[in-house]
Amino acid sequence: MSSLTIAYIFLFYIAVLVFVGGLFYRLFEYVMVPAPLKIPTTPAPLTRKGVALRLGWEIALFKSLFRGSKWIWLFGWMFHIALLLVLFRHLRYFIDPVWTWVALIQPLGIYASFAMLVGLLVLWARRFFLERIRYISVFSDHFILILLVAIVGSGLVMKYGVRPDIVALKGFMLGIMHFDWKPFPGTGLGESVNFVLLFHLFLVAILMMLFPFSKLMHGIGLFFCPTRNQVDNPRAEPGLRSHESRHVARWAVNVESTANS
Repeated sequence: MSSLTIAYIFLFYIAVLVFVGGLFYRLFEYVMVPAPLKIPTTPAPLTRKGVALRLGWEIALFKSLFRGSKWIWLFGWMFHIALLLVLFRHLRYFIDPVWTWVALIQPLGIYASFAMLVGLLVLWARRFFLERIRYISVFSDHFILILLVAIVGSGLVMKYGVRPDIVALKGFMLGIMHFDWKPFPGTGLGESVNFVLLFHLFLVAILMMLFPFSKLMHGIGLFFCPTRNQVDNPRAEPGLRSHESRHVARWAVNVESTANS
């Protein structure tokens, strides 16, 4: 087995460990952050069911972004839906046999790649041409966008230009999953390595390791955002909310108990 094969096998093991470990670490951080005050963005739902519905609208349709900027919403939503289709399309490299619905969406995934690239380029362009966005943009914002554009671009190059050995690639990925290692495509005797594939997979591994520690966590972080996940019941109002629903911060409870004693 070639050194290139071993290097990429361990690269993906490390990437998965960092991704999963970082994800749990960030989730732990989110859970442990206190929310002592009621600060839902109004108008806010009055029930837990309403909060769940509100979060559903935000996750599925980016409702608040739609209200803020229609054109950013359009390209942002287009990018995320296209990304979802592309990820589903890539499931074929990790399952055997391929599920029927995964096989059916393969053509859609190809078109989604172009939509994803267009969405990324527009979202990146706004960081240059919109003054208020340019002012708050930092290096990490541009780096993540460059990384995503490079991943999508190299994927399209392999689709329409330098095609890799799909069968060997699937065997390599399944081997990593099942700890039954197979040679990296193109490392066999008399074969040539597809450097676009090397570049593509390397960038994917880098993205996986950066994901938990970047702004890409915004989708998961939304569930822990107090302006979105809180019920609007900061005080008791006769006939509308029961007194038991009144929110009292922990420090206020301690003050009241101390005063009463």
